Amino acid sequence: MLIFTAFQTCGMVENVVISSATKNSNGTFTGSGYISLGIVYGVFSLSNWGAPSFVAFAGAKMSMFFSSLMYFLFILSFLKPMEWALYLGSALVGLGAAVLWTAQGNFLTINSDSQTVARNSGIFWALLQCSLLFGNIYSYFVFRGQDTITDDSRRLLFIGLSGASFLGSFALLLLRRKPYSLNSVRTLNVSQEISDDSMGSISENISGTNNQGSVSAMQPADTPLMALKKSFHLFRTKEMMILSVVFAYTGLEMTFFSSVYGTCIGQNEHFGQQRKAYLGISGMLIGGVIFGLIGKKTNAFGRDPLVVIGFLTHMAAFLLAFLNLPMNCPYAESFDSTYITSNLYLTLFGSFLLGFGDSSFNTQLYSLIGDMYATESPPAFAVFKFVQSVAACAAFYYGGVIELKWQLLILVAMGTGSLLSFSSIEWKALRAKQAGYQAI
Repeated sequence: MLIFTAFQTCGMVENVVISSATKNSNGTFTGSGYISLGIVYGVFSLSNWGAPSFVAFAGAKMSMFFSSLMYFLFILSFLKPMEWALYLGSALVGLGAAVLWTAQGNFLTINSDSQTVARNSGIFWALLQCSLLFGNIYSYFVFRGQDTITDDSRRLLFIGLSGASFLGSFALLLLRRKPYSLNSVRTLNVSQEISDDSMGSISENISGTNNQGSVSAMQPADTPLMALKKSFHLFRTKEMMILSVVFAYTGLEMTFFSSVYGTCIGQNEHFGQQRKAYLGISGMLIGGVIFGLIGKKTNAFGRDPLVVIGFLTHMAAFLLAFLNLPMNCPYAESFDSTYITSNLYLTLFGSFLLGFGDSSFNTQLYSLIGDMYATESPPAFAVFKFVQSVAACAAFYYGGVIELKWQLLILVAMGTGSLLSFSSIEWKALRAKQAGYQAI
């Protein structure tokens, strides 16, 4: 929550902040927020392949701590914008993000079982999304009444955000140690219809089989080389290839709500002089904290109904954006006409829908991955973040050059595909449970 109070708030205002810094510098600074975020997710995507090896070497806790310091350095670079510092910081945070998210997924998994993973994923996501609430409250009051962001207000914002990031890094040192020994036994659910490749990757750790289709699997610590091999192996399995559609969609919609949508609000001149401050209100509403708190309901209703809810809320948000915002506002200050009178309240309601839908997809993905790949969580989460970040990188690069309507069309198409892909894997898992197949 503390680390992403800094980073997510930064991501939402970065394009507007960089644009204002460029104007204030009289040509001495010409950085681009879209390029910066594109570098973040480009490096992030490549670094995911090495992240499991680093986590295997350093452990989940220390991996999270060291990688979080990269976020701190990135936030500091905004105190005095320089192109080399901005882009170097972007590369460092991309590297750190790969390790942080892989280690976090591993830490969440080893502290959960099949009965608590949905609850723990929901609690984690709710706390994470609180970062959007607190960070954007702060940015709202810093930017209130400013048509152009001044150097003083930029420094005030990023001093506060860098402080939050530093506190978050320190908090990671207080996490408990790994709660089981190398000889512990994990219980996990696996699909009876899992592909031969997937079964092969799981069977490496099998130590015995009973006559009811149960297998006893130990979870020894992986070497860095083993972790890298597992990542490549998992990526080629049928289940991961299907889930990659969902992973890619979460990257596209994350880019949209975390950068493009806020930029559209800040550059929509229909909203008047306060439009920069409305970025903070939009970010607060995107938080979607409520949905994370109902993650425990997964055990009662299944994961796919909650993903359907997320899909429908996203489609509603995309429709409102299409009707309510100028088509060129992702890349220019705009007073162009819209299909309906540009309405601030509808736009902010769209922010809430975007965050609500994002939380629904991500909480259920964490639950599904933690359930299916309990003994292989570092490589599984690395593959998830690799595909997600490749899609996010692409979206950041096209987000600043193509009209809003085309971006929304891409999101609608990918969202539909992700719903179908997620449901197919979830239904396999349900059939496996009904058949009574369980690996131990």
